Amino acid sequence: MFKIGTLADWFGVGILPGIIESEKCGAQGVQLYAAGDFDPRTASAEFIQQVKKTAEEHHQEIAALCCELGGYGLERAEDNPEKILYLKKCAEMALKLDCKVLTTHIGVVPEDPEDPVYQVMLSAGREIGAFLSPLGLTLAIETGPDSAAVLRRYIEDCGPGIGVNFDPANFVMVGADDELNAVRVLSDKIVHTHAKDGVNRVKVTPEFFYHKFAEGDLEWMQQAGICEETPLGQGSVRWDEYLTLLKETGYDGFLTIEHEIKDKADEIYEAAAFLKETLTRLFPDEGE
Repeated sequence: MFKIGTLADWFGVGILPGIIESEKCGAQGVQLYAAGDFDPRTASAEFIQQVKKTAEEHHQEIAALCCELGGYGLERAEDNPEKILYLKKCAEMALKLDCKVLTTHIGVVPEDPEDPVYQVMLSAGREIGAFLSPLGLTLAIETGPDSAAVLRRYIEDCGPGIGVNFDPANFVMVGADDELNAVRVLSDKIVHTHAKDGVNRVKVTPEFFYHKFAEGDLEWMQQAGICEETPLGQGSVRWDEYLTLLKETGYDGFLTIEHEIKDKADEIYEAAAFLKETLTRLFPDEGE
């Protein structure tokens, strides 16, 4: 059955206290940002072990590392050597944490595989996948900018080591695809999910949205008025149908609560309660 996770950093109290808060809200695991104090290029071996120990003491599996590529992801060839090196460092840290999944946004994948940007992204994806796959790790690309069909083709072109971090809210907030259709198309490629909800306010192309986001980050998104994140169950994600379909694909991993609104830690607790109640109602014979 699904496991509930949180992004420890979004409690707003720091990574170690965030892990403790995750246990308190009833989650079974945490996703950690590989950035800031926990950037694998600068974090000490002692701190990495302290994080692992804290997770173990508070019964939290490290579900995934959230890797911050920033900007245009893997779209620009001149930026990719440094970003690929960073992802490899993330992989080394993941192994120390007994974590199998890295997640990230890679930018907007062009629909045309002959597009030069597609070839740049493909080259980067293949190099990353070839590094991760022998280690038993997967880079899970977060859904949002691309239709499910385009993303699936890209993943298949990349080969082993590349999968999907499925975020249903990104689909309903920006509109690259229907979130239910996307589950059907991506199915066996899904290795991690984000539990997030939201609504769309203004119709724009996903390419416009994500390239503006690349330049302005969360501050731009919150000010632009194009879409809005909501508490789970109060947005446009069709949770009953989504979770039922996800289960039918055979996925039994984490539903990791992503809540990008600062100073709203109480809503993470509410999101965990929503997921528990929904799972119990939908799958009463399988427990939480």
